[in-house]
Amino acid sequence: MGWIEFTVAFAVFMGSHAVPSRPGLKAALIARLGAHGYAVGFSLVSTALLVWLIGAAGRAPYIELWPQASWMRWGVNIVMPLVVLLASFAVAAPNPFAFEGRAAGFDPDHPGIAGVVRQPLLWALGLWGGAHLLANGDLAHVILFGAFAIFAFVGQRAMEARTRHNWGGAAFDRLAARTSDWPFQALIAGRWRPQAGPSLPRLALAVGIWAALVYLHGPVIGVSPRP
Repeated sequence: MGWIEFTVAFAVFMGSHAVPSRPGLKAALIARLGAHGYAVGFSLVSTALLVWLIGAAGRAPYIELWPQASWMRWGVNIVMPLVVLLASFAVAAPNPFAFEGRAAGFDPDHPGIAGVVRQPLLWALGLWGGAHLLANGDLAHVILFGAFAIFAFVGQRAMEARTRHNWGGAAFDRLAARTSDWPFQALIAGRWRPQAGPSLPRLALAVGIWAALVYLHGPVIGVSPRP
């Protein structure tokens, strides 16, 4: 039964994330809920399904592929603040390149989070999956976190290709001129400089989410994140 629950949870979670890739369905939900309501609702549903999926992976039969070492947990704890920061600054930000962003308010000369990286939520997902893959060497969690990491990094390429196709190459290149394909690529190349400090509300949200993850990881997931 553990494998059945894990399979069903995986299918439901992945199915729910087909919504942003369906422009008609996404537009209908935004028209009904509003852009903010859609972003909040999608985030809450995704979080609930993710908690279920992770719990289902923990209830699947344990088949060890490699043992866990203490340094692996340190790796997760080092990566997770970056993951939370990327996600907190990604959702509903002016960023027409990413499915979690919005076109309204985007300035290609001052691209905000897109200057850091155009697909921040997918990068957050990929880093989260990769770090947790290293620290969880049993079969169910390797499938879970490995699939998330692959989905995130392959999804970026697919998202970029679809956006370029829909906008046309010239329009895409013009809007993306000061943005980053890889994190901080535009900053290193001198094509982008931050125009202001980070949004304090989003920074406070990131700190709150990170603290909640540390505190609730043990009670909710059943495993302490501490090394």
